[in-house]
Amino acid sequence: MGGHSHWANIKHKKGAADAKRGKAWTKCSREITIAAKLGASGDVTSNPRLRKAVEEAKAVQMPSDTITRAIKRGTGELEGAAFEELTYEGYAPSGVALLIECTSDNRNRTRTDIHTVMAKNGGSFGAPNSVAWMFKSKGLIIVNQEGSPCEDAVMEAALDLGAEDFKPEDDVYEIYTAPNDLVKVKDGLAAKKIPIASAEAGMFPDNLVAVGETDAPKVLRLIELLEGLDDVKNVYANFDIPDKVMEKLAA
Repeated sequence: MGGHSHWANIKHKKGAADAKRGKAWTKCSREITIAAKLGASGDVTSNPRLRKAVEEAKAVQMPSDTITRAIKRGTGELEGAAFEELTYEGYAPSGVALLIECTSDNRNRTRTDIHTVMAKNGGSFGAPNSVAWMFKSKGLIIVNQEGSPCEDAVMEAALDLGAEDFKPEDDVYEIYTAPNDLVKVKDGLAAKKIPIASAEAGMFPDNLVAVGETDAPKVLRLIELLEGLDDVKNVYANFDIPDKVMEKLAA
């Protein structure tokens, strides 16, 4: 995945800093509420999406009572805003495809906010399914090479647990799974004392678009601004930026 994977790793390392913003709790709370609603259950043992959402909330130190209230809003035990899931499609500079997942209680506001950020930063909206077909739903587990068994041992363990693909990348191993197998593979690796840096289900591009040094900061800036919007949950993109450029921008 080259520069694209490098960006994913950079974002993971940025997590602690991002968590200092109040937006982290807002986004976690919305995801918990939707997970509880769509899963028709507030039980994390029977609702994998809710379990993941609660784990992410705890990782940014959201208080337990706040998590509980978010779950109860989803199950209908408490009143609250009616959130819905929305997906927008578009393009960043260099023709990079963007798939923007949102949770919103006001779709007009959400679309306006996204349009404003795109228009001011070299992006543009795309028609429905103009870019969605370029992405596939997968689970991604990132394992730190440091502290792990040898590469062959980690790969064998992952594949035995049901992983679909395994790739060494920089100082980590990338393990891809079917979305529904993510938790099973993650828990199985953890049981083998393999250090997991992150685990998430997402949309991954089939093909990448090469982005040069001139447009690279514009693409990453647009993505960061979109991710900073309260209603935006995830932004997926199909850029391929050379590692040297990524390292320079991340410095």
